[in-house]
Amino acid sequence: MEWLTDNKLPIGRWAKDGTDWLIDNGGFFFDWLSRQLKGGIDGLLWLLELPHPLLFIVIAAALAWWIKRSLFLPVFTLAALLLILNQGYWEEMLQTLALVVASAAVCMAAGVPVGILAAHNPRFSAFLRPLLDLMQTIPTFVYLIPALILFGLGMVPGLIATVIFAIPAPIRLTELGVRSTPRALIEAGQAFGATPRQLLWKVELPYALPQIMAGLTQTIMLSLSMVVIAALVGAPGLGVPVVRALNTVNIARGFEAGIVIVLVAILLDRFLRHERQGD
Repeated sequence: MEWLTDNKLPIGRWAKDGTDWLIDNGGFFFDWLSRQLKGGIDGLLWLLELPHPLLFIVIAAALAWWIKRSLFLPVFTLAALLLILNQGYWEEMLQTLALVVASAAVCMAAGVPVGILAAHNPRFSAFLRPLLDLMQTIPTFVYLIPALILFGLGMVPGLIATVIFAIPAPIRLTELGVRSTPRALIEAGQAFGATPRQLLWKVELPYALPQIMAGLTQTIMLSLSMVVIAALVGAPGLGVPVVRALNTVNIARGFEAGIVIVLVAILLDRFLRHERQGD
């Protein structure tokens, strides 16, 4: 067995050489991309911080009433956001919300077209499947290291790691939704002379919309699960107090930050669940 272990494949060296090659040949691109992503997140965060916290809470509760047309969601939204403000995690909550929204936007913008392509191309789907498995099963810290080297500390490597971890969800669910479109609907569209583009926009995507919205919800939940990982590479937000609580064994602070993360997750899920179900 020693001959096998003494002559192992240099997988780690290949990964390092690949990263070094990217830095040497594409450093300018990664610097540009980092500035663009950081500018987008900063702009989103500025928009979220623009209204006074109390005005933000009132707007969120009014939006909840407009969506649900019942008292439960507006009251829960009001109570949850007031509790977050009371606990002193308002700024961290907005930073996390900006990161989650940016991650979800990138995942959906890239994941939905890839899912549509996979649904119409079985060979591409077969090629893509192991890559998606790898992205979701490989330990996050493994691809966080090159992301940190390529993009530096801050929000951007956290965003990149979150996107890599979360993007398989919209790809898989979009492919499932489009692929499960009844053959009878497609044949009816073809009988009326619909082009492939018209079939996609007027038959397949409307039928797949519930699955796509489920993919959006899953993306947001997966993004929220990455806030602590993002904090380890300098991303601000609710992950920072969790990491500090872990380092100092501060049970109270860790529980407070954890409750805030749960409240944000529940609020986002309830808002999007209504849109998905079309109540």
